[in-house]
Amino acid sequence: MKLPSENIPSTNQTSSTSNTKKHAISWVDNYQLSDSKVLIVDDNPEHTRMAEMILRSNGFNNLSTETTQNEILTTINNSQHMADNSLDLIIIDMMTLGTDAIKFCKTIQKFGIPVMLISPNVEWHDDAMASGLNAGAQDIVFKPIHPYNFFPRVLTILKLKKERDNNIHREKVLESELAERNIIEARLQHMANHDDLTGLCNRKRLQQAIDVATLQADLNGRQSALVYIDLNQFKVINDLEGHDAGDRLLTTIANILRRHSRANATMSRINSDEYAILFDDCNEKMAYTYTNTIRQDIDNLQFRVDNRKYTVAASFGIVAIKPGHKVSSSDILAAADKACYEAKRKGRNSIHVYNKTDNNFDTLREDAYWIPLIKEALTGSKLKLLFQPVLDINTNKIDRFEALLRMVDSNNELVTPDNFIPVAERNGLIQEIDLWVVSRAFDILSSSTKLNRNISFNINLSSHSFHENKFIPLVSKKLEQTEIDPGRITFEITETAAVTSYKKGREVLIKLRDMGFKIALDDFGSGFNSFFHLKQLPVDYIKIDGGFISNLTSDSIDQTLVKSITEISQKLGKKTVAEFVVNRETLDLLRSYGVDYAQGYYIGKPGEINTFHAA
Repeated sequence: MKLPSENIPSTNQTSSTSNTKKHAISWVDNYQLSDSKVLIVDDNPEHTRMAEMILRSNGFNNLSTETTQNEILTTINNSQHMADNSLDLIIIDMMTLGTDAIKFCKTIQKFGIPVMLISPNVEWHDDAMASGLNAGAQDIVFKPIHPYNFFPRVLTILKLKKERDNNIHREKVLESELAERNIIEARLQHMANHDDLTGLCNRKRLQQAIDVATLQADLNGRQSALVYIDLNQFKVINDLEGHDAGDRLLTTIANILRRHSRANATMSRINSDEYAILFDDCNEKMAYTYTNTIRQDIDNLQFRVDNRKYTVAASFGIVAIKPGHKVSSSDILAAADKACYEAKRKGRNSIHVYNKTDNNFDTLREDAYWIPLIKEALTGSKLKLLFQPVLDINTNKIDRFEALLRMVDSNNELVTPDNFIPVAERNGLIQEIDLWVVSRAFDILSSSTKLNRNISFNINLSSHSFHENKFIPLVSKKLEQTEIDPGRITFEITETAAVTSYKKGREVLIKLRDMGFKIALDDFGSGFNSFFHLKQLPVDYIKIDGGFISNLTSDSIDQTLVKSITEISQKLGKKTVAEFVVNRETLDLLRSYGVDYAQGYYIGKPGEINTFHAA
């Protein structure tokens, strides 16, 4: 970028030069551009000084220089943390970065910073211009640079950026006028990159930091680690104690993370009760040590609301960011989320480090063992239904039974579905099992009807039934063949399954109700928005999740939840069913709450349908 001697203004040019400079400074003042932060990337000190001289002589003093890609990325990353000191322009000498200049220009674009490229060509070059603009550069200047066109082109880029920033700002102001002005305006200042409740970074800012970490890993081999944190018990506390208590818990956890974080860590709240920490320059072992310290601190937390005390725990998933991992920030977040899920499966308050081979071989072995047995059971007589009685609490009579699937193994022992249903779901066999269960239950109920047994059945469905085209036709055909009263059949679907396939599931449930069948929503209360689903789904019965019933006599929180579910169900005209009833005391409590039905080992264990009627 050396300035040739023949381009130095002569005495006759002084007036023109003065006018040009005066006009440029006026332009700078008008658009308040003199505070713009410009980064010059050039490894030739003489060229750097020349560019700085041109810019400083025209009122620009917020300048910095770098010479390598690593230094540029570090400067960009630091500037992202400082809203009032972010980079406004990067001027890159293409000779400094060599063949990586165009590729690196594309990388910079994701940060939204304008780039001017200085081409080594001494005259206009179509290919250089095309490749630079395609890479996202706002302008390409060919050597040698001239102060008369270099500075106006810099001003043009900065003016356009200023206009873009002003437009974005104006849009935000307009948005704030559509809501509570004072609250929104206060949040706008921090909204771009931070969570307004905890002050931690938001998901967008975290993903930017992950992008930088992956680039750093590829450029210089520096590892990083992402920790995904899922807070347990938040929903219970938030529902029972109110949003103020819930917000206070979230900020308490955020402060714990701050207390244990390192200087180069990016802390983020990425969901209602989920957090993440990106530890820069950190391997898996170090990340595990830091995470375990956080885990212990959260585990020791005694969260109090008035005189009530709550124990809080969390699950942690760790994923390493290593050189050669060609993945996006979304992929890394998904892997960390999966690791967190694995931690939950191991037990709450635990840590799991992500590994691509996790469970792969175990899953393959499990599938190889069970698939032939499932197929044999479907074609032979290895599947059977047992029935568990359901007590009508108001009449103290039993005329309703839930159909429960079992498989008969080679030793003639009964195998519970939790052993083979996951395999069937993974390998596309679950639809055939659903159809078998429905068909067999209809046949048994028909036989009982012919013996004047006035009983009803509950039949469990998986979400896969919603996508099985044969399901509704089979039900219609069996109803016609058996001539049973459809009101004596209740189809049960779990809350999770209903929400996972919400649109299709709602359509199928409506069709079943139109045919005269009853619908029960099973495991109610396990979802995050259970009461919302209660209003939206066409159901007749609410089966309260067994986790709220098993400790009902000793857990005041479960008692409050069961009362609330029962009261709301009554107002909506829906019957309630309590599972996992194991003793008389629990049954008495349910009766006092107004629950309609009870089911569990205290009422009766699963058995052959004839066993109950013989009794």
